[in-house]
Amino acid sequence: MTASSALIENWRRHLALDRRRSVHTVRAYVATAERLVAFLEAHRGEAVTQAMLARLEQADVRAFLTARRMDGIGNLSAARELSAVRGFLKFAGGEEGRVPALKGPRVKRGLPRPISPDEVVALADDIAETARDEWIGARDWAVLMLLYGAGLRIGEAVGLSGDVLPLGDTLRVTGKRNKTRIVPLLPQVRQAIEHYVALCPHAMERQAPLFRGARGGPLSPALIRRAVQGARGRLGLSERTTPHALRHSFATHLLGRGADLRSLQELLGHASLSSTQVYTQVDAAHLLDVYRNAHPRA
Repeated sequence: MTASSALIENWRRHLALDRRRSVHTVRAYVATAERLVAFLEAHRGEAVTQAMLARLEQADVRAFLTARRMDGIGNLSAARELSAVRGFLKFAGGEEGRVPALKGPRVKRGLPRPISPDEVVALADDIAETARDEWIGARDWAVLMLLYGAGLRIGEAVGLSGDVLPLGDTLRVTGKRNKTRIVPLLPQVRQAIEHYVALCPHAMERQAPLFRGARGGPLSPALIRRAVQGARGRLGLSERTTPHALRHSFATHLLGRGADLRSLQELLGHASLSSTQVYTQVDAAHLLDVYRNAHPRA
């Protein structure tokens, strides 16, 4: 194993074990480190070592980002790439290292687009009705109800295990960076999960996944995403109708009914209030749309 390969493997372990980052984050950050190392070997014509990374200049990082731009990535991807590079260089350099100061591209943050409650029900109905087995339809319905009715991320929903049973009025959810939170469980959501459990042909063991694939293994989020994609095409819904849009809708509709930001932050599992404040803009945008469509002088 080369010095750079060993360093990247240590970076992977650090992210997964020490920082407890998600599988997707680890994969993305490691891929960035691999791209950076490959670029530097070609750019400098020598093997990449820890000492070299500790001495990188601003121009080296800028050259790497320019090469990535030529690959066709946009501002948001470039900003994420720079963030991953900074983390890797800080890790690689240790106490002696330094990270070149470089300002990232400006990213205009788009507003999440909520979908209406009727569209949520129509979407879940269509997915349940077109499923190949009744229990799979009940499973997908229950997952979608968790996204819209409890504000879970799709990874949090499919990551639930059998030890949440029997269900009560609340649900303990493990989110990003292994942080846990308690979310209320609406009767409709609880009923959807219990209906799925009653139909599921696989034994509900405490340490096994709650939501199962057709053969009994863990349910992949990709299956839910594909089901939503098919349903939105059949129903003529916007391409913005995704599993994550259900979580956005949960937050927006709660805020519109008077929920305060701090409570919403807790329900969503956001680390900072700034992540939750985007929903005030969403709600204002929705009110403006209503005004423009309804007011005779608008």
